[in-house]
Amino acid sequence: MTAVYTVPFESETCRDVREVGGKALGLAEMTAAGLPVAPGFTVTAAAYRDFLDENGLRDDVRRILGQVDPDDRPTYDAAERALTERLSRAPLPARVADEVRRAYAELNARIGRDDVPVAVRSSATAEDSGGDSFAGEFETWVDVVGAEDVLAYVHRCYLSVFAGRVLSYALERGIDLRTVEMAVVVQKTVRARSAGVMFTLDPISGDRSRIVLESNWGLGLSVVGGEVTPDRYVVNKVSLSLDMRALGDKRVEYRRGDRSVPVPEDRRERLSLEDHEVLALAALGRRLEQLQGGPQDIEFAVDEDLPRDANLVLLQCRPETVWSSVKRAPAFDAGAGLMSWITGSIGAESRAPAGSADGHGRGGHRHG
Repeated sequence: MTAVYTVPFESETCRDVREVGGKALGLAEMTAAGLPVAPGFTVTAAAYRDFLDENGLRDDVRRILGQVDPDDRPTYDAAERALTERLSRAPLPARVADEVRRAYAELNARIGRDDVPVAVRSSATAEDSGGDSFAGEFETWVDVVGAEDVLAYVHRCYLSVFAGRVLSYALERGIDLRTVEMAVVVQKTVRARSAGVMFTLDPISGDRSRIVLESNWGLGLSVVGGEVTPDRYVVNKVSLSLDMRALGDKRVEYRRGDRSVPVPEDRRERLSLEDHEVLALAALGRRLEQLQGGPQDIEFAVDEDLPRDANLVLLQCRPETVWSSVKRAPAFDAGAGLMSWITGSIGAESRAPAGSADGHGRGGHRHG
């Protein structure tokens, strides 16, 4: 059977998490549900497997990872250097490269222009699974232009499987990186006027009656990378009413993906989302939570190239992993009696799991 190396988000194959990873699966499911998603395609895990096999890399990976001592940090760094050097010299298989070129040409034709700028995003097959989330550990690059540069960044995604921070994360959790396979999302770059993240619960208290959004001007890199204090909005999930808006400290923004620039003074004191945009995004978040069957961690953008009534774009969704894993006690224990439940509820305080205050923090590198 001939391996499938690229699949558009609309394809049923793009909903096979073993072949496309958690990031691509989320985009495919949003696309299938008719939600606003920038078009693109996924380079499947089959391409990564053939990259390893054709270059004889599996034995090298096994040998080098076997030399890592979890208690000796310099061995992590040595493994990263050795694997990066070995994988950098290994070319993509010709048939994989041809398929990526073809898929990129089809994306250009669909959009109606040549050399469409795209985001190239790692989507590991172990990423965002129910047990272990690699969210924020792998890389994303934006404003990649031309088929040959797309191929170069697909290659860089493969190298990121063995980056030092990924190796540390995996060792801490007992994950064998030899079992992790890398798919890659290639998606039209959104020209973001504003962008950010949305949780369909309160990420600090775990309150599931709230939807919380954080945003900044430009691309979402400054928000997910922790480079600014973003604007913050709290929406009542039931009534979809805007309960709170707080102005952040937004000193830098990314107009393109290669570098940040200062935010002009006149926009620092303005909220980066309008009220109607916050409420429309919250409605999309609530719908996604219903579709996925649990709280979601969502990245979004407001595309300045699109008309006002169609400018909201969802970039990624994944299951929320901090509060969703906390077992919740029943609201009412029938055996305890109604009065004890009422008096207990009056004195109850919301308690976060240990370390949850920064449980949704993201690393300082660019990722998506």
